[in-house]
Amino acid sequence: MSYLVDDARDRIDSDFVWAELREVYWAKWRSRGDVETQIREAWRVIGVYDERTGEQVGFARALSDGLGFAYLADVIVSEAHRGNGLGKRIVQAMIDDGPGAHFRWTLFTSNAHGLYEQFGFTDPGPTALVRPAAAQPPHPTQAPSS
Repeated sequence: MSYLVDDARDRIDSDFVWAELREVYWAKWRSRGDVETQIREAWRVIGVYDERTGEQVGFARALSDGLGFAYLADVIVSEAHRGNGLGKRIVQAMIDDGPGAHFRWTLFTSNAHGLYEQFGFTDPGPTALVRPAAAQPPHPTQAPSS
């Protein structure tokens, strides 16, 4: 198969991204509106498309200050297209081939460490601190329980 990797935000299929993120451990709490906002407000997005059909089969987004720091998030590849090196192509396009090639990048993941290590991600060492997320508050459209 042949694939196209593209950073055009207006080409991102929010239906695809929403469907994929509903299935992954790190995003199950997000609403459809949350996902659409995250796509719209991301510093940069990457989409991967099947060149034959035009169907989106991969995605990632990044947050950044635009000067020296970026956070890689939501790297996904449709299950039917895994094993074709698309995760590597997404990360390459986002980190090495984009405007943040000289940035300090971070990400959080409980899997795929081998993929990210190929791009220089390592344990942050003793100079990094992370404040874990608190329990997810009710979504703004939900009333808090008493």
